[in-house]
Amino acid sequence: MAKAAKHADVKGLSFEDALKELEAIVGRLERGDVALEESIGIYERGTALRAHCDGLLKQAEAKVEKLTFDGDGQISGSEPLDG
Repeated sequence: MAKAAKHADVKGLSFEDALKELEAIVGRLERGDVALEESIGIYERGTALRAHCDGLLKQAEAKVEKLTFDGDGQISGSEPLDG
């Protein structure tokens, strides 16, 4: 089974759920009490979760707008936030 297909369920996770699972994986790996084969498997899932979180963050950043103000300091509109 390909790695991408193996972790296809990751795409359906919210940012918060993916991040929570990623933090749990990192904690398990840092403790070092996981067998080698399991470590490899959860590392691969962690990589898929990280990529998913990165993608969701990029989507959110693309939606962020910068407010523009007129000469009197009143909000006059918005424009895309410069990256």
